[in-house]
Amino acid sequence: MKTNKKNRAVSKNSSELKNRTEQLSETETSSAKTLEPVTQNAPVKPYVNFAERYFNRSLPVEKVLEKLKRWLPAAYEIAEVVGSWVWITFPEAPAERIRAELSQLGFHWNNVRKCWQHPCGETLPRGTQEPRDKYEVWFPGATAALQQKRAQAEAAAAA
Repeated sequence: MKTNKKNRAVSKNSSELKNRTEQLSETETSSAKTLEPVTQNAPVKPYVNFAERYFNRSLPVEKVLEKLKRWLPAAYEIAEVVGSWVWITFPEAPAERIRAELSQLGFHWNNVRKCWQHPCGETLPRGTQEPRDKYEVWFPGATAALQQKRAQAEAAAAA
């Protein structure tokens, strides 16, 4: 196979190792040609006030549920109370804004149980027993709906 000097020079430049200054000079010339104004902004992470988050972690269950019902009603509907902790298990990963609001309310992500948890001021060492087996479990969203139905039934019976 015959090669001429020009082909050898091209293949020599592309396959040969170059020093740092040669690499930088090539990237500067190529980037100068393709330099365009950036129109897309970098995503901004939602703000979390960690002092308020720390305060919220010590709130009792009732206060946590009140805040959750007010600020994240969809999360309130799927929340469950396990002992004195509030757990929220989403069917899919929630949006970053929802995660930031949960963090602001004092929740943290439990990677073992794949749920958001709020200690409600009760931090205990990790146990060996499953908390759902050990403690009472109830759903505040379902409990509130049952209470409304009972109140409506009592009002209808009284009328």
